[in-house]
Amino acid sequence: MMRPVLLCTSALLLALLGQQAMALESDRQKPINIGADELNIDNRAGTAVYTGTVEVDQGTMKLRSSRVELKRGQSGGLSSLTAKGGSDGRAYIEQQPAPSDPLAKGWGNTIIYHAGDRRVELIGNAELHQNGDTFNGGYVEYFLDSRQVNARGNQSAQGSSDAGSSSSGRVRMQLTPEDQQGSSN
Repeated sequence: MMRPVLLCTSALLLALLGQQAMALESDRQKPINIGADELNIDNRAGTAVYTGTVEVDQGTMKLRSSRVELKRGQSGGLSSLTAKGGSDGRAYIEQQPAPSDPLAKGWGNTIIYHAGDRRVELIGNAELHQNGDTFNGGYVEYFLDSRQVNARGNQSAQGSSDAGSSSSGRVRMQLTPEDQQGSSN
């Protein structure tokens, strides 16, 4: 009696985990749509620079800033995306990690998205809201697939001595208790 229940539970768990992984993969397979006031392309360098009010969308991922530079890799696909500034001086990015998860939202003076690693760097005045928790510092790194977060304060953040998000130069976190995570964000 216990063995069939265990097998059914295992199958259900695998199906749910598979759905979450597919949700992340589905964004990667969607086209990237970009709107901006100006565009400059350098085919030799493999770069495109968008300026003005820049809006980048790919599936559930949305990025807003005043300047975006795209770099293509050897194969012609997106290698990295660097966003600078926005309406409040910071660029903004969001993505829904899985259908049942709240949006992960990030801000930074500079945001770098490394397409191959599916990794986002928030540099200078960095802030990340993930599953009800908030991380602030000079530098926050977020891995989209594993949802791993690494953060450093202002003094140790590369290129962000004027970040200003924490006068003490320390990383700040606010962790939300599990029973309250559904009502936050």
